[in-house]
Amino acid sequence: MATTAIDGRPALDVSHKRVILASSLGTVFEWYDFYLYGSLAVIIGKQFFSGLNEASQLVFALLAFAAGFAVRPFGALVFGRVGDLVGRKYTFLITIVIMGLSTFFVGLLPSYGSIGVAAPVILIALRMLQGLALGGEYGGAATYVAEHAPKGKRGLYTSFIQITATFGLFLSLLVILGCKLLLGDKFDDWGWRLPFLLSSLLLAVSVYIRLQLAESPVFQQMKDEGKTSKAPLTESFARWGNLKLVLLALFGATAGQAVVWYCGQFYAMYFLGSTLKIDATTTQLLIAAALLIGTPFFVVFGWLSDKIGRKPVVLAGCLLAALTYFPIFKGITHYGNPGIEAARSGAPVTVLADPANCHLQINLTGTSTFTSSCDIAKSTLAKRGVPYDNQAVAAGSVARVMVGNTSVDAFEGAALAKPDFAAQSKTFGASLNNALDQAGYPAKADPARSNYPMLIFLLFLLVLYVTMVYGPIAAWLVEMFPTKIRYTSMSLPYHIGNGWFGGFLPSVSFGIVALTGNIYSGLWYPVVIALMTFVIGLLFVHETKDVDITA
Repeated sequence: MATTAIDGRPALDVSHKRVILASSLGTVFEWYDFYLYGSLAVIIGKQFFSGLNEASQLVFALLAFAAGFAVRPFGALVFGRVGDLVGRKYTFLITIVIMGLSTFFVGLLPSYGSIGVAAPVILIALRMLQGLALGGEYGGAATYVAEHAPKGKRGLYTSFIQITATFGLFLSLLVILGCKLLLGDKFDDWGWRLPFLLSSLLLAVSVYIRLQLAESPVFQQMKDEGKTSKAPLTESFARWGNLKLVLLALFGATAGQAVVWYCGQFYAMYFLGSTLKIDATTTQLLIAAALLIGTPFFVVFGWLSDKIGRKPVVLAGCLLAALTYFPIFKGITHYGNPGIEAARSGAPVTVLADPANCHLQINLTGTSTFTSSCDIAKSTLAKRGVPYDNQAVAAGSVARVMVGNTSVDAFEGAALAKPDFAAQSKTFGASLNNALDQAGYPAKADPARSNYPMLIFLLFLLVLYVTMVYGPIAAWLVEMFPTKIRYTSMSLPYHIGNGWFGGFLPSVSFGIVALTGNIYSGLWYPVVIALMTFVIGLLFVHETKDVDITA
């Protein structure tokens, strides 16, 4: 194999293309494993949280999904330290084994109906293992590729790592769709396990590929010279000079990048399915089409960042997203399920209730019952996917729902026996659904009225913003920190940004929507975070494209 010189240092006997391919392909498989859960959140909720009511199942499935993101920063600390002490190659070999085995065991895990509460507990434990592994994976792959890249091409080379997250999601959608077509109705019963079990094959391929790699030339040279860090965590976070860079990387780069990424792909997918009631297969095909069209732009914007800088490309993506999210998502509603828009315009829905009787309806144990008239009214509307306004009335008043000019009274259920409560709930639900039907609110999207080309275009715009913020981010982070603590220093802000700011986005945004009744109100979360990153990044974060990363 041809020998390549890198910034004047002796080269390893490995080509740049092989380094990029091996690092990227292994990371694709890791993201595939991680995103299977997100793509199957509704089914996961029914399988492992069946002790909860229908509305809470998806919420807790999303929270379990977020649990994996919650522990990613801890994975960054653990594996970042190992990567700076031992080396890049062996660290991300360990992470991929943990990730693959955790995913495989999700496919074997008995459901709630078989082993009760142990099922969701074990599921969350496996999700946390996945998160820990992913916390160490990304920093290793990005650092490894950047330290092989020639000067002036780090943005281009590391952009291929950025593609892996989208390819992983894309691959997971294709496998899920293939299993659905093959198994039909059996998919929801047991066929959903197959994509998880198939990860064992992907794990074997990934480990084989990673074993063929040699150590990063920059790290190997530093190790040979005895200049590696003896305390990466202390040097990264206990010294203000580097800690300040970590904080700027978090708030001025990765937080905004993360919310744009997750809003453009995961939140859009949930919005199509849960809010607009577009069927799951169509939703996945629409997202897959937008990803297929938009993915090459990761490389385009990575290359562009080598020319004009990382900062202008990433911050422009944050600003464009913040300015256009509301019109784009309103357009998605208009072209995806115009029935909601038309009904909302002609017969707006308002919940008139005493605010003191309205609660955040999250049922941790599955045994609680929300019996106030406000909760009954809102939960019924939420199950139907109907947007509504809130209007306060006098304390102690029984809630009622206005559908246009039609009023439907709810009821107070606290003093009712279970049979009476069930009977009145059924009567109220029938009356409210009848009023909604009369007003034209659709129970699900009508495919004949959906404009799929326009939906794909709008979803592509969301993916385009993702490519702007995500394509250059790896190079930007790598260039911010010195070699001996690079793995540790860059991994933590990346995974706090993506694991916490981004990973919690679906749960936080849907919580905001449920609280307000406005189907677009959840967008305020990514908009505010993206604007924060734009301002902090613009004022305080330096451009790095020309720095020497061997220091």
